[in-house]
Amino acid sequence: MFTIATVASAWAAEPLSAGASTASGSWPYPNGTLANGRVAVGSTISLANVATLKKAWSFRLTGKGAATVGHYGSLAANPIVVDGTVYIQDLRCDVYALSLSTGALEWEYKVGQPERSGPGPNGVAVAGTAVYGLAPTEAFALDARTGKTIWVNRKLLTKGEGTFGIQPQVATGRMYLASQYGTGPGGGVLMALDAKTGALLWKFHTTTGYSPGVKALGLGAGGAWETPLVGSDGTVTFGTGNPYQRAVEAVRHPARQLYTDSDVNLTAATGRLRWYYQGVPNDFLDWDMQTSPMWATARGVPVVIGSGKMGYVYEMDAATGKLVWKAPVGKHNGHDNLGLLALEHQSRLRAPFTTMPGSFGGVLTNLAVSGTTVYVATLDLAMAERTLTTVTDTVPKSAPSGEIEALSLTTGKVEWDTAVPSLPLGAVTVSNDLVFTTLFTGELMALNRTTGAIAYRQKLPTSTNAPLAIAGNTVIVAAGGLRTSTKAKDGHPQVIAYRLP
Repeated sequence: MFTIATVASAWAAEPLSAGASTASGSWPYPNGTLANGRVAVGSTISLANVATLKKAWSFRLTGKGAATVGHYGSLAANPIVVDGTVYIQDLRCDVYALSLSTGALEWEYKVGQPERSGPGPNGVAVAGTAVYGLAPTEAFALDARTGKTIWVNRKLLTKGEGTFGIQPQVATGRMYLASQYGTGPGGGVLMALDAKTGALLWKFHTTTGYSPGVKALGLGAGGAWETPLVGSDGTVTFGTGNPYQRAVEAVRHPARQLYTDSDVNLTAATGRLRWYYQGVPNDFLDWDMQTSPMWATARGVPVVIGSGKMGYVYEMDAATGKLVWKAPVGKHNGHDNLGLLALEHQSRLRAPFTTMPGSFGGVLTNLAVSGTTVYVATLDLAMAERTLTTVTDTVPKSAPSGEIEALSLTTGKVEWDTAVPSLPLGAVTVSNDLVFTTLFTGELMALNRTTGAIAYRQKLPTSTNAPLAIAGNTVIVAAGGLRTSTKAKDGHPQVIAYRLP
């Protein structure tokens, strides 16, 4: 049962800091623009003034909203900023509208099935006067001014098609969404709804049938985790998840497991397959190709850029899906082609063995592209696979760290590479001559786009694994409040605004 709450008692507020300027700007889509390039259009934050960013306000989740969901914290979604309001969804699927200027709660929409929520990243989309979101088994639209329900569709998923956890995209009158790791013959599903009514327009299943590994374990396959790309050519492109199969099955009964670990390009109006590019065939290492695909122009030709937990960035021709280049990022220890070797019946795999990238990635969060450069955050965390008979039965084998890298959009060659001391789980976001990210241990960071030198560091009051938004003169960070260790005394989960004076 969905209810509306307009009282601020669910939150604890801190006032606007002295000397902070008024708010400006917007971040209207999950990744900034429909191209998914994570560029802060209209931002006034640059290398020249970033050092003057000051905390303007924060809103702390309390009660059930502050409770962590599994191992994922309380907040993992990208904030949306439209017409002076910040919209965000927590990992219990509750939606909040906050004033961009003051952080005051404008309205709150509570979801009545928190026990089924997580791991996200979930989140909302805004189009026109409506806010669109998801709970695990339903989609909904709300009035952006009041939070009142416009429509709810609870009949989108059939048995075996998984649950929702994606931050959707809304454009051209359609809401694009996907389920995660379905358990049925078709795995997870990609779909489009009528944005006005919530009626289902089409579905696309991301697996072509049960794989042996899926049959044996009943875990499912495919689906999508991150916001899809709505292209200017009438298409929509999703990055899909892995087949969740055991190594033993991948070796004994190898198959490409289409359309897992792929960028899948569909006709936006009908859901018809146009092309796909599979980054990892016959995957058994949890190497999703899950990041939001990005649209760019290279050498005068439209391209799509994808990536994922396998630790590669791929550039594909937007019309055909043909690979232009692929480039490894982060650390690799020589196991990149295990699935392909099994597919070619050349595997000599024995357990235990250690992979780098591990099952966390690689590239776990979304990339950015601006000018002639692609920016990417990588996780450097080796994982030991202990058996061949379970799916990702892993333990860490190295200290967690990461890198922010810049690649040539034309060639994929590394332009610079900066090591960071913790896992950069906040994606990357371009603001003029800066690249922003956040670290899991609780730090907001900006790097010089030209050199990769760290230009700004701000300690956060708690850990974060959510991407940020930049609206004009304000950076909005969702700090999820997941403890970074058993001894950590992290603060409450909160949404924090840092603003130029």
